[in-house]
Amino acid sequence: NAVLVQPPTQNRDDLAAAIDRFQLQRHTAIGSGIIVSLATLFPDEGIELEHAMFGSGFSRDGARKGSLDKAPKTEKKEFKPVPPGSFQSAAIILLTDGRRTIGPDPLDAAKMAADHGVRVFTVGFGSAAGGSVDIDGMSIYMRFDEETLKSVAAITRAEYYHASTAAELKKVYEGLNTRF
Repeated sequence: NAVLVQPPTQNRDDLAAAIDRFQLQRHTAIGSGIIVSLATLFPDEGIELEHAMFGSGFSRDGARKGSLDKAPKTEKKEFKPVPPGSFQSAAIILLTDGRRTIGPDPLDAAKMAADHGVRVFTVGFGSAAGGSVDIDGMSIYMRFDEETLKSVAAITRAEYYHASTAAELKKVYEGLNTRF
């Protein structure tokens, strides 16, 4: 799944500590990551990952929402889409070494980002052709979906990058750093 590890900050120490808290997961939730990022950028819009995954009438466990023991939600303000890439206050940088195995479709999430004007720069790390990686004593076959990453970037008027080594990844981030 996707969770917020560190709210947006300019404090490098907090950011480094958040990166150190990352824990490897066995699934890849690209669409979820985009939606959680949008919810963080637009906290007053009521963007909910659960709604994007399961629709408005059901919860994760399949139970019908809206029972009598829940207070009614406050009215959401009306959302009006803006041109893709027009939001200049922030961007999403999506780094992945795998293809989506869980969560909402990344292209649907990209459309949501585009409607908010947010660019999603995508970075495929590793090999689009795939390969085995040893993680915690287990061999896992990993490959990312390059076409989806290119599409997400295109939909949001951003760019796609590929990095097969740590040195290439550092170059990608140095380039992005100069832009923001």
